Amino acid sequence: MANLTLVYGLRLLPEGEVKQVHDATLELVNGNEAHVTMHVLEGSREQIEAQLKQSLDAFFDFYPEI
Repeated sequence: MANLTLVYGLRLLPEGEVKQVHDATLELVNGNEAHVTMHVLEGSREQIEAQLKQSLDAFFDFYPEI
């Protein structure tokens, strides 16, 4: 298996501050564009950590070959 690149970003904001979330656009070496769906997790630190771990586990379930 070749090495991979995981594109990821985090930012914490006070509850109620986010109005809208858009996809992030990536420019690939071959000139194409790719999009990263952004997700919002809300709750206490413990709730966010649990949701994030569950989301990450689910993400890798989409790619069993990894």
